[in-house]
Amino acid sequence: MPKAKYVLALDQGTTGTHVSILDSKLQVVGRSYKEFTQHFPKPSWVEHDLDEIWATSEWCIARALKDAGLTGRDISAVGITNQRETTGLWMRGTGKPLAKAIVWQDRRTSEMCRRLKEEGVEPRVREVTGLVVDPYFSGTKLTWMFDHLKGARARAERGDVCFGTIDTWLVYKLTGGAAHVTDVSNASRTLLMDLKTLQWNDDMRALLNVPAACLPQIRGSAEVYGTTRGMRSLPDGVPVAGMAGDQQAALFGQACFEPGESKCTYGTGAFLLMNTGTTPVRSSAGLLTTVAWRLGGTGTTTYALEGSSFIAGAAVQWMRDGLKAIKKAPDIEALAASVKDSGEVVFVPALAGLGAPHWRPEARGLFAGIDRSTTVAHLARAVLEGIALQIHDLAEAMRRDSGRHIPTFKADGGAAANDLLMQYQADILGVPVVRPKNLETTSLGAAFLGGLGAGVWDSPEAIRRAWKADKTFKPKMKPHVREHHLAKWKRAVERA
Repeated sequence: MPKAKYVLALDQGTTGTHVSILDSKLQVVGRSYKEFTQHFPKPSWVEHDLDEIWATSEWCIARALKDAGLTGRDISAVGITNQRETTGLWMRGTGKPLAKAIVWQDRRTSEMCRRLKEEGVEPRVREVTGLVVDPYFSGTKLTWMFDHLKGARARAERGDVCFGTIDTWLVYKLTGGAAHVTDVSNASRTLLMDLKTLQWNDDMRALLNVPAACLPQIRGSAEVYGTTRGMRSLPDGVPVAGMAGDQQAALFGQACFEPGESKCTYGTGAFLLMNTGTTPVRSSAGLLTTVAWRLGGTGTTTYALEGSSFIAGAAVQWMRDGLKAIKKAPDIEALAASVKDSGEVVFVPALAGLGAPHWRPEARGLFAGIDRSTTVAHLARAVLEGIALQIHDLAEAMRRDSGRHIPTFKADGGAAANDLLMQYQADILGVPVVRPKNLETTSLGAAFLGGLGAGVWDSPEAIRRAWKADKTFKPKMKPHVREHHLAKWKRAVERA
């Protein structure tokens, strides 16, 4: 393989943008990161500025190239991974956003979802999309925007307005407005895509009153969608050739290619995914059936079961920014380790409602078991334990749905660097937790999909060979202690 093949991974997350540049051996040679503004116009509302996201992305691309000592002409392909479900509208001709994007954490459509459930539509929604009726997904956010932005629906019906999740926005901007596309993994999170046909479903579109003309074309996860045009740091003509939602990209980046292989990403939220092969597995335990990826335009589609906890690393950020208990997010580990246990304190991280398997958008965060002896260190430890206890509930639901025991957990994402959290996760699950050397598996997955789509690599086996374990956390907790922790947790969740 020629040595001058580098792939750029654009990883656009909830709180910031990462750009990584990888060589043909999947080694990171340059990287950059920049946070962007979180907008909270009302309680439980969360918004992002699409133009700021793009400006941050361009800045990070330039900085990563500089870090790698490369120019844009050295890049063979661009791969994208993104925060999913975040919903934007912009003018097709100019790219001007109609409003700020509504973020996946936003709960403004809770009442709309409650009404839809009362109308009895959820079984049909589940059958078609694999999802539940919840504010988390793009569909009701999109309905809200059309209902509240004057003239937006009429303009969309005329074909003048583009809807997109963040992947669609980035491809639109990278290609100078030439491509209005999404991939199957992101489309499967909208409440609008048929899980079997992998096309937009007219029944779901009618249910949510979404004009067909605003929807992007659904494509595979590793194919050329267009080429760069009019950018500052990349020349015209670089293939934009791979994309997947962040959790699916992490599953790919963790080399979970066989049915039953699973990973958990600890980012802003925590997301457990299991590869279920080429057949969608329907959940009876509150999990989501989703598309993992489709390689090539008409290649084989791989499905996954997913459990989502909306708050994970965000709880640590809240300890830092809201409670001012720590100065930097990594400081929580030393604070939590300064006490031998959480002192009977339990934290339910329902700061944005409860996701799977509970699906209670009205639930709110809760500390239980506080007494006069409780210190901020006990609260910090309880926050880390609450993150792991959510994952236990998801793992149990996944075991019931799939009929498969998860023998080993692969963990990634920023919070996976926390040894105390990883050890408690292994203890509460009763199975080993394996952390890879490269924690940024979403970027790795995006880079590999982009390189696969552009022909830099010809098979996923290269990523399996490149994956290396950093540390394995084996369970140490005695069974009766684990049961005590789980009983406390169950009582606290009921109160939340």
